[in-house]
Formats: sequence, C-alpha cells, structure tokens
Amino acid sequence: MNTLLEVSDIECRYEQRIAVRNLSMHVNEGNIVCLLGPSGCGKTTALRAIAGFEPVHKGEIKLGDKVISRAGFNLPPHKRNLGMVFQDYALFPHMNVCQNVCFGLRDISKIAMKTIAEDILNVVGLSGYGDRFPHELSGGQQQRVALARALAPNPDVILLDEPFSNLDVELRERLSTDVRNILKGQGITAIVVTHDQHEAFAIGDQVGVMHEGEILQWDTPYNLYHDPANRFVADFIGQGVFLKGTLTSPDTINTEAGPVTGDRAYDWPEGAAVDLLLRPDDIIPDEKSELLGRVVNKAFKGAEIMYTLQLSTGSRLLSMFPSHHVHEIGEQVGIRIAADHLVAFQRYDEAG
Repeated sequence: MNTLLEVSDIECRYEQRIAVRNLSMHVNEGNIVCLLGPSGCGKTTALRAIAGFEPVHKGEIKLGDKVISRAGFNLPPHKRNLGMVFQDYALFPHMNVCQNVCFGLRDISKIAMKTIAEDILNVVGLSGYGDRFPHELSGGQQQRVALARALAPNPDVILLDEPFSNLDVELRERLSTDVRNILKGQGITAIVVTHDQHEAFAIGDQVGVMHEGEILQWDTPYNLYHDPANRFVADFIGQGVFLKGTLTSPDTINTEAGPVTGDRAYDWPEGAAVDLLLRPDDIIPDEKSELLGRVVNKAFKGAEIMYTLQLSTGSRLLSMFPSHHVHEIGEQVGIRIAADHLVAFQRYDEAG
C-alpha cells in the first residue's frame, strides 16, 4: 500500500507546555486509523496539527510527497485538501442539508453542486433529505450530514474529531460501523480521534494508543488487546486484572491461583517477580476445577454475565460466563485459567 500521510517526530506546544512529543505515524491510502487515549493525552492536538490548525515546533507532516507542516512552516488548512468532521458537527442552522453539504464546494455550477450533494447524501443514507434543516434531523442524521459535507470536495484524507461523542451508546456503536462501511466503500483514508476503545476497535484498521503526548503502541485492535506493549496499554485497553506471580520458566508463571503456562517465552531471570494480566475471557467456568472463586459482583450483559470472583487469597478476577451460567452473590464457582497467550510485566519494585 502507498503511504498517503506521514507524521515524523512532531512536537506541538501551548506556550511552554508540550502537548505532543516525538509523535510519528503513517497512514496508508484507503486505511482508517484511530488515535485513542484519555482526555488531555494530546490526540486532538495531533489531529489539529495534521489539519493545519496547530503549528508543529519540531518534525514534519507530509501529505503524499508534499510537506504540509514543519517548524516555521504551516500550509493553511484550506490548501491541504483534507475533510474535517467536528465533534459538534458545526452545521449551519440557517442552511438546509443540501446547502450544508455544498458549503465547501468551489468554482462549479449550482447544477453540479446539487448532483454532488444528491450523490453524497445517497452514500451516507440520507437520500431525499436535501431540503430539510439541521433542527429537523436526529443526532445521528446530523452526524451523517457532517460526514457528507466532508466527503463532498473529494478530500485526500478525512479527519474526524470525537465524531460520535454526542450520541447515546447504542447509536454510537451502530453509527461507527456505518461510517466505517461508508468510508471503506468509497476508499476514503481517514483519521479518527476518540477516547472510546469500543469505537476505535469498531472503526479502525490500526489504532495508536496515546498517553502524555506520545503514541505508546501503534497496532491492530487485536494486538492491542492480546499483545499490549506496556502496562499502560494493558490497563487502558479492555478489562482485566493483574495477578502477582513468579517466573518459574520462560513460559510459565506461578501464581496464587496455580501455575499458568502459555505460548510466550520471557527472557527474565528465573524467580523474577511479575504481574500477569488476566482478561475476563482467560477465566473459564469449570465445575470440576479445584480452583474456586466466590461471586462478589455480577453484571448481566445479555448473552454473557460478567462475574467478579474473589479467590481464597483475597485477590479478585473478572470472568465472562455464558448467561445461562447463573450464580448468586456469595456462591463459590469452579474456574480454570486458560491464558494460553501470556501477557506479563516485570515488577521492578520487587524484582530490583
């Protein structure tokens, strides 16, 4: 695949505070990538730098073979051929849907504008909505109009800043899938900023997890969940707990719940103190198991129930049972650890 956008070691500042540091990423043509992280991690600043709304103090940003940002140079946003979908949609209330979609089009006839608007509205599932005004639309429909407006000028890349944050959870999940299908169907390259990992996983081919202005891991959603590069990513992505243990061989960790062997070999010294990451899907119900957990909390999730289980040692684990496995608070249940893919981090405070 051809690299369409390349961000190389950029730094962005607000006065003397560094908001983004040493940030590098590349986006291939036709890919959808996400910048994911908690509030204040620098993800929106990075997106604004790509858009041209923020200068870079170090490094450079290239679109194709053209430098669009570097220290001392910032190509104006309107010359970058980038589409932008803002968090609040930024639709003009006095314009109808068709006029909103056509707002960024220049130097073409009104007939051509109308044709483009009708085509794009059909793509986003709003065919026949051209004469309506924003206040007549639902939140999800307004979001689609904002996307249509960004698509209309045929940009090289579309940038989406927390595009679903104003919607309820169910609509957010459905619309993120719809938007991915729209972008993929049109072959559009996109960068999405979000704090919601479910959203990032639903829409992104690749995801960069950010913390304190840096990308800690740039990877597929699958690898971020199953192969986190460090403790922050492991803690931020998905649900799970850390269980203290000792490395007894490269692929085996002895824990209070017994030895756990997986498919990964660590080169730490034998006896190293480690923390083993256990996801809810690593803890499996097993009525014949001698390992017991007492139910201290439960959350019904439809097809599954999330149980919080306390071991005899006092440590707690999370486990996702099929919803027909119904257990009450206080009940002891048999479980088995099936963490075939070991994820552990050395505990330096105890290991030296």
